[in-house]
Amino acid sequence: MKKRITIIGSGFSALAASSYLAKSGHDVHVYEKNESVGGRARQLKIDGFTFDMGPSWYWMPDVFDRFFADFGKKTTDYYELIKLSPAYRVYFGVDEFIAIADNLREIEATFEKIEKGSGAVLHDFMMEAQSNYNIAIKDLVYRPGVSPLELVTVETAKKVGEFFSNISRDVRKKFKNEQLIQILEFPVLFLGAKPSDTPSFYSFMNYADFGLGTWHPKTGMFDVVRAMKSLAEELGVVFHTNSNIEKIIVENKTAKAIVVNGERIDSDLVLSGADYHHTETLLDQEHRAYSEKYWDSRVFAPSSLLFYVGFDKKIENMSHHALFFDTDFYQHARDIYDEPKWPDEPLFYANFPSVTDKSAAPEGMESAFFLVPLAPGINDSEDLREEYFEKIMNRFESVTKQNVKKNIIFKKSFCKNDFVSEYNSYKGNAYGMANTLLQTAFLRPKLKSKKVRNLYFTGQLTVPGPGVPPALISGKLVSDLINKQFLQK
Repeated sequence: MKKRITIIGSGFSALAASSYLAKSGHDVHVYEKNESVGGRARQLKIDGFTFDMGPSWYWMPDVFDRFFADFGKKTTDYYELIKLSPAYRVYFGVDEFIAIADNLREIEATFEKIEKGSGAVLHDFMMEAQSNYNIAIKDLVYRPGVSPLELVTVETAKKVGEFFSNISRDVRKKFKNEQLIQILEFPVLFLGAKPSDTPSFYSFMNYADFGLGTWHPKTGMFDVVRAMKSLAEELGVVFHTNSNIEKIIVENKTAKAIVVNGERIDSDLVLSGADYHHTETLLDQEHRAYSEKYWDSRVFAPSSLLFYVGFDKKIENMSHHALFFDTDFYQHARDIYDEPKWPDEPLFYANFPSVTDKSAAPEGMESAFFLVPLAPGINDSEDLREEYFEKIMNRFESVTKQNVKKNIIFKKSFCKNDFVSEYNSYKGNAYGMANTLLQTAFLRPKLKSKKVRNLYFTGQLTVPGPGVPPALISGKLVSDLINKQFLQK
């Protein structure tokens, strides 16, 4: 039976859900508070420079393929992918970096040169990581987190020990070189927690990295947003931008309408792809499933300090993605998770999309963004942003042995306060709720409200977790639950 469904927000999970629900025959309307769709994956265009404002790593291409295949489409129907070679560089000091190749054979050779015997060890490690990937990404993450029994399969029973050890411990058993260890610990940072707090089973992220490679949509991650919006519109979804949601109206314990820019809009069901905590504040107190105490007790992924920068020249000898691990990796992690504060010597990430996509900057120039992970809820001010910009740019110049600050012709910052004001993000987190052992699958906030009928959630604070591929999956999971509910009536 055709239902009118209102979706709050237009990030990846909401975009995915809109298409699945429209395909099922529903009348789907998406309401986005900002002027363009995409949520945190919006695009910034200014003075001839183009920046992805949010996600910039295209990993797990099979998940994107599976999404479009659900609609009889291919990613190539909408955008072109480029496999990056090298995938990225990791800088450990002046002129000291490790380049990660675009294939496992060369990566094994790189490891072997640095630590004798580690090439074969890495090969075995990756075979196990691939096994975990096949179990997790091809099966477990497509389960809705309703019951703990979803995690009990023949395959997971064989790997139960991997849920009670952690990535850091396992990697250190196999490798001795500190630089190689940090490279292997890096991928799980996308899950929002320290490697020492991330179950060993999540080594599947290493397979996503080394096994499947790092890709780039031809003109940036916003290509994916455009593609998903186009697909949704082909299926009949209607988008409403500049539409701030002020309240979810509940009558007889059932979601009946939303208030948008002062106007009541009725629907049969409300699905929120916005921040979960914020969505519950749109409800009267008695209808909220999770208390402030609950949210405060959760482990959240970091916030970020971001700088979008335009240079009036090409940056020398630079890869598309670059990680600057030339300071203490573990101290920065402690500054995020253990004793939250601004790090004295921050690690940072640099992205130069114009290395791959010439349209990202005017001819002869370079577009870049720089990211410093920060504790959520941290104090944010313009003075602090400028202080840290100087810190990372001084390091960038020192490590890469080139002067670039004088060539900056455009700069825009984005930090915790902006995540709150632009995305209603809880404590200004950038990636959602971390995937620790006690925040996995059925232990995450539910896709279906426990207190309000016809109210559902999707996105990085619910199942399956943070990241773009999980967001696509979250949209599918919640759509399946909604359709199941309608079929039961």
